[in-house]
Amino acid sequence: MSDVLASPTLSAPAPNPAARAPLTAALTMTARSVRLSRRNVDAVITSMMLPLMLMLVFVYFFGGAIDTGTQYVTYVLPGILILCAAFGAASTAVSVSEDMKGGIIDRFRSLDVSGTAVLAGHVAASTVRNLFSTLLVLGAGLLIGFRPSASPLGWLAAAGVLVAFLLAISWLSAAVGLLAKTPEAAAGFTFFMMFLPYPSSAFVPIHTMPSWLHGFAEHQPVTPLIESLRGLLLAQPVGTAPWTALAWCAGMLAAAVGASGVLFKLRTA
Repeated sequence: MSDVLASPTLSAPAPNPAARAPLTAALTMTARSVRLSRRNVDAVITSMMLPLMLMLVFVYFFGGAIDTGTQYVTYVLPGILILCAAFGAASTAVSVSEDMKGGIIDRFRSLDVSGTAVLAGHVAASTVRNLFSTLLVLGAGLLIGFRPSASPLGWLAAAGVLVAFLLAISWLSAAVGLLAKTPEAAAGFTFFMMFLPYPSSAFVPIHTMPSWLHGFAEHQPVTPLIESLRGLLLAQPVGTAPWTALAWCAGMLAAAVGASGVLFKLRTA
C-alpha cells in the first residue's frame, strides 16, 4: 500500500494557451494579418486608392451627364463606400489562399491554433483596413462637395450597416479563399465584388436601366445597403432598407462562417 501511495501520479498535460483562450489566439492572428498588410504596401495602397480614383472619375467625368436630381457626388458617394468595402474585403480571399498554399496552416495546427482563429484574424484585419479606406473616401468626398445632414444617431446607424456588410463580405471572402486552389483564382473574386455595385442604385437610378435588369438591380444585396447609407447620411426616409440590408448581411455571414468551417476541415484533412 505504501508503495502505491509513494508512486508518482500522472498529471494531465497543461493545456495549450491557444486552446485555452480562443479569443487570445484570434487576436494574435489578427495582429499577424495586420503585420502582413503592412509588408504588402502596394496592395494596401491599391485597395485604398482605386475606390477614390473611381469616385473622382464618376464625379468629374460622368457626373455632368447624369441627372439624379441632386449634386452627383451626393448621390454617388454611398455607392463608392460600398464599392470600397467590397473591393477591400475581397482581398481577404487572396490572403487566405496564400496561407493555405504556403503551408503555414500546418504550423498553426501543430501549435493547436484553430482554423476559426486563423480566419477570424484575416476577417478582423480586413475590417480594420476597410474602415480606414472608407474614412479616406469619405474625407475625399467631403472635400469635393459631399454634405451629409445625418444626426448622430443616423451616423451610428450608417456605421453599423457598413460594418455588418464588411464582416459578412470578409467572411465570404475567407470562404472563397479556402475554396480557391491558388491565390490567382481567389483574386478573381475581387473582380466579381467590384462588379456587383454597378447593376444597383450605386451610380444611376435603377429606373434608368433597361427593364430586364430592374428585377436583379432592385433585389440584389448591394442595393438596400446603398439605399440605407444614402438615406441615413442625408437624413432621408429609408423605409425598410436598413432591415433588408441587415438581413442580407446576417444571411451571408451565417452561410460564410458555416462554409468556412467545412472547407477548412476538408482542406486540412
